Amino acid sequence: MGGRLEGKVTLITGAARGQGRSHAVRLAREGADVIGLDIGRDIDTVAYPLATGAELAETASEVEALGRRMVTAEADVRDLDAVRAAVTDGVNTLGGVDIVLANAGIGMIDPEVPAPTAFRDVLDINLVGVWNTVHVAAPIMIEQGRGGSIVLTGSVMALSGRGGAGNAGADGYTAAKHALVGLTRSWANWLAPHNIRVNSVHPTGVNTPMIDNDAIQQFLASLPKDGPDMGNLLDVPVIEAEDVSNAIAWLVSDEARYVTGVALPVDAGFLVK
Repeated sequence: MGGRLEGKVTLITGAARGQGRSHAVRLAREGADVIGLDIGRDIDTVAYPLATGAELAETASEVEALGRRMVTAEADVRDLDAVRAAVTDGVNTLGGVDIVLANAGIGMIDPEVPAPTAFRDVLDINLVGVWNTVHVAAPIMIEQGRGGSIVLTGSVMALSGRGGAGNAGADGYTAAKHALVGLTRSWANWLAPHNIRVNSVHPTGVNTPMIDNDAIQQFLASLPKDGPDMGNLLDVPVIEAEDVSNAIAWLVSDEARYVTGVALPVDAGFLVK
């Protein structure tokens, strides 16, 4: 099967479900093989179930049904050595890495978790995990000498202060996503001499297990009716994962060959409302 990404290898973290699975399938449809990482277990401080190994295997099945290859590993992005081992195995099997989607992240922390722990856990996964991923993959891409593209998964919370209430977990989420904008710009400068582009995407709410779970629904129900407006400008409460995948498929293709250092909203008008 041919496509815009024929012959490319994509590394995706958080690949078991949600946006990560959608990205894996979309880029496979464009011709890419995939290295997919996910944690494969729950984290005690997170308020909802995380992805399982079985879900990661299902992603691989969907990619392989499209005639592409996928190497999977259960790895915690906070663990630099585990990420390095998983990426090395995937690169050795598939012949390199050309595209990196640093997508793994968590949302709501259990309200019973002490504030300092909640803040730190979100930062460790949503920021340090991205740093680990890129700093494992980028040297490989540089050594290959064939250029490439990196996309960091941000959020509209990276470009807005709407909804801030001093909650430690939410503070960590907003801080981490804001930091990804800075890393996007800094890494774009770092990697431009090697023809490696770096961008970030910033979705509004996406219909995935990160927000479609009991903990989030209980939290939303507890908000005052006269609280901050967290709705989109366009008439849609949340977007679908494929809407983000469509943007990423363009960003990592040659059609966007001169696009780098950009923070791209995919937000149904959230930011201009």
